[in-house]
Amino acid sequence: MPTQRKVEIVKELTELLSKYNYVLATDYRGLTVAEMAELRRQLRDISTEYHVVKNNLVRFAAERSGNDALIGMLTGPVALAFGTEDPARMAKALIDYAKATKTSLSLKGGLIDGKAFSAEQVTKLATLPPVEVLRARMLGTLQSPLYSLQAVLAAKIRSLYFVLNARIQQLGGTADA
Repeated sequence: MPTQRKVEIVKELTELLSKYNYVLATDYRGLTVAEMAELRRQLRDISTEYHVVKNNLVRFAAERSGNDALIGMLTGPVALAFGTEDPARMAKALIDYAKATKTSLSLKGGLIDGKAFSAEQVTKLATLPPVEVLRARMLGTLQSPLYSLQAVLAAKIRSLYFVLNARIQQLGGTADA
């Protein structure tokens, strides 16, 4: 029979899994309490929550929230990072922290908009530029044909202008009329 505390934890985890679009599973073995507090602080700066969880309780919460793909990542000690903004930024923060502190923190995988991602896929996701940069690149790609067309049309008009000015000067008039 489950204790009241465990029932509450499962309920909280179910709410977190339903509330957040992105969940990354990590292996936190080897992190000290101070390192864990620093990691949580850095993740909080990018609107991400980080919780050490019991696998069985997460399993129940995942089943209740319809995130069954998360169950396969629940091996060994697991901590979950929950976020709503940018999964690439969240993954990058975790990977950068592990590199900077030389800790044994490692990614196990993640759920992004309900779809399971392996640790390798999440690592590749972390190498992507931020969403704003990707949007700007896409917008630039969409705008470049318009700018090219405008440049071609303007060149023809500019050429006509120079020809007309040259002819006016030939006839003895003043240029830039």
